[in-house]
Amino acid sequence: MSRSEYLMAGVSGIRGIVGPGMNPEIAVRYAAAFASDVRGGSSVVVGRDTRPSGPALASAVFSALQFRNCEAVDLGIASTPTVEIMVEELGAAGGIIITASHNGIEWNALKFLDARGEFLSAADMDDLTERARGEAVFPRGLPVGVLTTNDTGDAVHVRRILELERIDRELIASRRFRAVVDCVNGAGSRIMPALLRGLGVSVVELFTDVRAPFPHEPEPRPANLGELSRTVAREKADIGFACDPDADRLVLVDGSGIVLSEELTLAVAADFILSKEKGPLVANLSSSRVVDDLGAKHGVPVRRSKVGEANVVELMKETRAAIGGEGNGGVIYPRLHYGRDAMLGAALALQALAEEGVSLAEKVASFPRYFIVKEKFAFNGDFGRVEEAAQKRFAGDVCAADGMRIDMPEGWVHLRRSNTEPVVRVIAEARSVEDAERIAKEAGSLLL
Repeated sequence: MSRSEYLMAGVSGIRGIVGPGMNPEIAVRYAAAFASDVRGGSSVVVGRDTRPSGPALASAVFSALQFRNCEAVDLGIASTPTVEIMVEELGAAGGIIITASHNGIEWNALKFLDARGEFLSAADMDDLTERARGEAVFPRGLPVGVLTTNDTGDAVHVRRILELERIDRELIASRRFRAVVDCVNGAGSRIMPALLRGLGVSVVELFTDVRAPFPHEPEPRPANLGELSRTVAREKADIGFACDPDADRLVLVDGSGIVLSEELTLAVAADFILSKEKGPLVANLSSSRVVDDLGAKHGVPVRRSKVGEANVVELMKETRAAIGGEGNGGVIYPRLHYGRDAMLGAALALQALAEEGVSLAEKVASFPRYFIVKEKFAFNGDFGRVEEAAQKRFAGDVCAADGMRIDMPEGWVHLRRSNTEPVVRVIAEARSVEDAERIAKEAGSLLL
């Protein structure tokens, strides 16, 4: 396997298999290239999830930043949205997050933030990748920057959520919610329970030990959350929350222990916000049609972006969206920050239930019901040929902005190369499980 197959660069930063693809040499080269755009003496905030490779990669990043005369601010274990918010809070020149998000423990990654605490644009990421191709360059005689630590990230993040106009702590506390949290022993393990307790919620912690990362597959999807489901039912909790290792994605579990589709996290949050604020709703091309239904319900336009947080944020800014996100459980609310945030998603869900006086099951029953199938296929062939075959196989409206999405009367299908794994993703949705499975199977056959 070549280096390019071990290391992936794209709008989500760089990520690779630890050792051949992601290692101190790679971390130094990219961190030094990133710091070359930062004014000498400026600070760069660094946080990481709980992967065993994180501390060693962080040390490499710190060294590269310091030898480019930057102050490296170490947040330690911190969620992705926490690092984003702390760049803004500290007035830093940028940030680096060491996390491979939902990927397995054998992966790690570097994600880069600008001075607004937002992911680099595709163009800026391409430029960074080009500058990082050679050996790291450290100017002769340059002063060496300092390494400082900052342990206020979680507190700042929680405070900002509790101070949001749309969050009524007293109302939420009056409902006496009981919640179970599964943070996969990742970066959300401390902040998620802290936020919920700050909202007056009784919390049962399931996987919140940062010393033992990933007790199950880390992607927060129904198939990986059996223990959370059983614990919610056993504890007679009102709701369950599951996040990925860097806590920017959230999945909800209802009081009977049913794990909801990750597509419904954005739906619950957006339905609540759009009942208060009128503005466009932005979601990526792989997100459920339920967002279109919510746009119609609230009389606001729905806009679709390419997959990837940076792409969603760019379109949200362009359209001045009230709320946005991705169907993978990512919620973005501009009044907090332009970034996906599992803790924010949890707070908005609780606020919606508290205001409406309903259970989570009752809330999602108010949405039109869809069935979505998500598959991924290893594929090294001609993707253009696959796109042509898909247009012949499925009759419908075609969008080729990000892979190929085809909308048909009975449902839709989206085929695209992943930004985070060496695979092609196939996502199909319909009003019946039979149609969704049929569409996904037909699309997947084009990759075999």
